Amino acid sequence: MIVRVFLMAMKIEMLRCFATVAECGNLAGAAVRLNRSQAAVSMMLKQLEEHLGKPLFETDRKSQLTALGGFVLEQAQNEVRQFDRTVQTIETYARTGAGLVRVASVPSVAGTVLPHALRKFVEHYPDVQIELRDMDSVSVMQALRQERADVGIATVPDSARISTCTPLFVDNFGLVCSPDHPLGQMTGRLQWKAFLGETFIANDLCSTIQSPLFQTVYQQTNLRVHNIVSLLAMVKAGVGVTVLPRTVMQLHPGEAVFRPIDDLLATRQIDMVLRSGRSESAAVEGLSEIIVATIQDVLGDTAHVLCGQVHL
Repeated sequence: MIVRVFLMAMKIEMLRCFATVAECGNLAGAAVRLNRSQAAVSMMLKQLEEHLGKPLFETDRKSQLTALGGFVLEQAQNEVRQFDRTVQTIETYARTGAGLVRVASVPSVAGTVLPHALRKFVEHYPDVQIELRDMDSVSVMQALRQERADVGIATVPDSARISTCTPLFVDNFGLVCSPDHPLGQMTGRLQWKAFLGETFIANDLCSTIQSPLFQTVYQQTNLRVHNIVSLLAMVKAGVGVTVLPRTVMQLHPGEAVFRPIDDLLATRQIDMVLRSGRSESAAVEGLSEIIVATIQDVLGDTAHVLCGQVHL
């Protein structure tokens, strides 16, 4: 039994060593990061290559991976992340008697719903550590796949929907423009044709709009801004107009004018996804229930809530 545990530890360290060398591109940098001698790093790397029977790098410079090396790197990074997470969870539990829940969320939910949900969560689970990161939907799904998050809140593609995916709400896109822009002075819902001839500033959220009418506007633009703060600054300066979901603008009141668009396809759906392939801890289940219970209270006036109320 002792030998088996020793071999498992060596396997993890061999994978960690290889991944670090591949990421650094040389033995010297990897040795510094691992706090080991270059000789020790080289020896461990050699042991892994001998075990596999094939080289992992094209040359001794360690700057270019072989096909096998590329595959092993992806697997090694996932394994090391999982091992480190397990160690972190064990140490946290030993220190506090509770676990760690990691949440990855799109900024609009992280800034509106989650402050209220986490306040309730802390009251019910005072010993559980929470780690929250805000990122775009693609990054949220990647964090779940790479086991860097336990709960994800994002727009989930239909192809990626799984049993652990809970629809939360749908919110509408609208025109966002400066207060003195002519479109901002109009009444009623806007048509896409009103955008023709305007300088349109695209953003990452535009990709969720499936309307063919919008594509005419979208394909004509040569201006794209990824950061919402920078995007709104350009809109306020009169550079152009854009479209954003209503809940995003809820985070930036008074920054610009929001006008609804007369198109049922100009919407996005936000879902909550739990990391698959494992039974959820009481803390993760508790947080997911609290998030569902909080959605209606926070977004009931600005979005179409899809999830039912959960009474705690």
